[in-house]
Amino acid sequence: MNDIQHITDALLKFRDERDWAQFHNAKDLALALNIEAAELLEVFLWKTADEANPDQVKEELADVFTFAFLLADKYDLDVRQIIQDKLEKNAVKYPVSKSKGSSKKYTEL
Repeated sequence: MNDIQHITDALLKFRDERDWAQFHNAKDLALALNIEAAELLEVFLWKTADEANPDQVKEELADVFTFAFLLADKYDLDVRQIIQDKLEKNAVKYPVSKSKGSSKKYTEL
């Protein structure tokens, strides 16, 4: 079993022990993911990146990953594969020869 599946299984066990699957439809998981991402942003609000509390970043990032993994599971998506697929798409959009050292969007390269 890979690490991602191990984490997902632990999340599902935690959820199922509490009978929370009933609340974890795709829409609500997507909403929760967005809310947790906003809470991650709040850690940086009115601070420089170096001033953000790493423990708070860790806590909020764990929540973001939790809901992202649960949403992927809801759609039976292989997290490793969808990331690899996205990297391949981005490699075409952002070839090194045009994008290295640039923050421009692919439509501006």
